[in-house]
This record gives sequence, C-alpha cells and structure tokens, in this order.
Amino acid sequence: MNFEKGIALYQEGKFEEALEIFDTLVATNPDQANVHLYRARILTRMGKGENALEEFDLLLKLDPYNTDYISDRGVVLHLLGRNEEALGELDRAANLDPKNPYRYSSRAFFKDRVGDLHGAIEDYEKAIALDPEDAVAYNNKGLVEEKLGFKERSKKSFEKSDDLIGYKPQAGENELPPIGKAKSTEAAQPAPQPEQESGKMSTGHFWNTVRALLVDRKTRQEFGKFLLDLFSGKRPKNS
Repeated sequence: MNFEKGIALYQEGKFEEALEIFDTLVATNPDQANVHLYRARILTRMGKGENALEEFDLLLKLDPYNTDYISDRGVVLHLLGRNEEALGELDRAANLDPKNPYRYSSRAFFKDRVGDLHGAIEDYEKAIALDPEDAVAYNNKGLVEEKLGFKERSKKSFEKSDDLIGYKPQAGENELPPIGKAKSTEAAQPAPQPEQESGKMSTGHFWNTVRALLVDRKTRQEFGKFLLDLFSGKRPKNS
C-alpha cells in the first residue's frame, strides 16, 4: 500500500478508500507517526471522532509535547462536544508554544464557537500582538466585536484587515455579517451556543460551518484555515 496514494485519496475526499490504505500502513508501520496522523485526520473527516482520538492519544505517547498533535486533539474533542477538555488542550498548546500567534487564533475561534466572545477577542488581540500583519486575525476579531454590538471597534478591525490585504470594499460592503448569517442592518446579537445533539455537536454541521467560511470572501476563513491546515498538513512552524 502506498502512502502517497492514501494521501491523494484523502485529499480527493475518498475517505473509505484512503482509510483502507492507512489501516494497512498502521498495521505494518505501528511506530511511524505520519501514518497514525493521516489515519486520525481521515477518521475525523468521516465523523469517527472516538477512533481519531485513539490515534491522537497514541501520537502523544510517541511525542508528548508536540503542540500540533495537542491542538489537533483539541479539535477532535470539540467535535465530540467535550468542550472543557478541548479548551484544556488548546490552553496546553498555547502554554507550550506561547510565541506562536496561530495558537491564540485557534483558541479564539474555538471560544467564539462556544460563546465566550470576550475571551475570543482577548485571544485575537494576543495573536495580533505577536503578528501585527495578520489580516485574518483582525478580520475575525471584527466579526466577534460585531456579534457583541461593538460597531465602531469592529469597523476599525475590518478596516485594518482590508488595509493589510489591500482589499477595499465596495460601497455598502463595509459591514460584515456574523458567521452563518446574512448581512443585516439590525444590531448584532450574541452568538448562540453551537448546535448539539445528545451533548455532541453534529460533525456535519461543523463541516458545513467550515464550508460556509470558505465561500464567504469577507470572513477570510480563520477557522476554515485552522481546520484545513490541520487536515492538509499545511502546519504553521513553531516559533
């Protein structure tokens, strides 16, 4: 079975076929981290969070202080609705990798998802302090500020983001909608808690949210970037 073929199938969305390859690779290469990592990613995309969690637990036995594995494990816990544990993992990744702005942006979007909007803003500000050129962090901070009704603050955040990427909105496009909402002139309302089913957020709903972020040019895909980087192998380097 070919490692590259398995990755190609995974990237094409052929998860069942990819899983067959990585099941075999895991059986023949039980101590090779990469095969466990891709198997975990595939299982997560298939909605098999408990199985993915087992893979990340094994990876962390091989490399206990790998902040990418820790952060990835936090995502799986979030998908399973185990948000306190997920936050603990994102906290641990940030504590081990405190100079990496990605850690704070990741945790900020998680906090936004679970309704801790003030905490999300604080983390975006930490990310921006470490990387003042991060247009995505400014944009997503603006989205959270807008949800809280902080119109002037959100406008400044969006303008800073636009300046950094060189994008100037057309007339009438200067206000961005909250995630998953249509643009509206109504005052922004606090974000609802994530949809849950028997204490777990629906995996389908989660990935629909990611897709919505990716097709909305203005939101600039922070969580989409967070997750797609996670599952495509495009990882930020630790500082």
